[in-house]
Amino acid sequence: MASKSFSFAFLLLFFLCTFAAAEPCDNHRFRGGKTFASCIDLPSLNCSLHWNFHSLTQTVDVALRRNRVDQKTRWMSWAINPHSKGMVGSQALVAFQKDDGTMGDLSFPVNGVSSILEGNEMIMFATLALPANTTTVNHLWQEGPLVGNVPRMHPLSGPNMGSMGTLDFLAGKLVVDKTSSRNQWKIVHGILCTLGMGFLMPVGALIARHGKQWPGTAWFRAHVFSQCSAYLIGLAGGIIGVLLWLGALGARIGGGIHQYIGITLLGLGAIQGIVGSCRPHKEDKKRVYFNIFHCSLGYGTIGLSIANVFLGFHMVHLMIKIWPQVTYIAAISLLGTITLILEGVGCWRRTTVRREIAAKETL
Repeated sequence: MASKSFSFAFLLLFFLCTFAAAEPCDNHRFRGGKTFASCIDLPSLNCSLHWNFHSLTQTVDVALRRNRVDQKTRWMSWAINPHSKGMVGSQALVAFQKDDGTMGDLSFPVNGVSSILEGNEMIMFATLALPANTTTVNHLWQEGPLVGNVPRMHPLSGPNMGSMGTLDFLAGKLVVDKTSSRNQWKIVHGILCTLGMGFLMPVGALIARHGKQWPGTAWFRAHVFSQCSAYLIGLAGGIIGVLLWLGALGARIGGGIHQYIGITLLGLGAIQGIVGSCRPHKEDKKRVYFNIFHCSLGYGTIGLSIANVFLGFHMVHLMIKIWPQVTYIAAISLLGTITLILEGVGCWRRTTVRREIAAKETL
């Protein structure tokens, strides 16, 4: 019993640490006292964009920040396309570290241009003059290899092919084309995976842990139904995610660690189903090993599922709306609260039973 309680506590701690690890861009503090009123974590390449928009002068101060950069062998860039979406026709700022340790010149004719290295971060600064009555721009961010002092072609797959969007400097958010078929499939993918692997699967584990006082085998049937439904719904969402990554549902998008965790979760879920269907009888001595394996793999899968849900939120900002993230946090927090309450009640009951047994033995 203690090991299961520890597993639930570890799962809750894992969830809290995962959520805390997704540090928002507005927590960053620039050296030299520079401050920016707005920022957004870009959905790929570990980049964030910070800016101050000056409506009277129609200018914007920007800072592109990239984390976990290999400073000596990589370049990064930020570009605006004044005519269309995509790279063709874009005008770019490019920054990299030269062989002598200094930063290379930026290629965009703007004011206040500079670039610095801070630990494992590369940051470029610039002040842009926007056309009259314009606050929304098509922008791109990119990174690639550096040979000597010459930037080379960036990768033509994965996150590098999805690092573009439309930015509203005044509203302070990315603008998403909600009519895009690809974005609609992203929404479907997110809803299915969040509902299945991120919510129903923890519910099924909660039933298995605290539903055994239900009459007969009702708890077991409910547990199996919840977990099978969770896996099938998550599988449907995972298939859509793979099709998005392969480009079968529009332009190919990068998945990175989110994609690999998702595929791993589908594999773990399949293993759980197979192992669960082959469980030994209660009187079998092997049953204890089955319980340890089944519970450990189950709790680990749930923790990884919750982490991957938040990675998905972080990648796409869920169409720039905050309510889906808040709703999920509220739902999973409610489950965590119910779990803690039931664990406390169960512990109290077990303690009471042990005391009653001890009292009878003394008599």
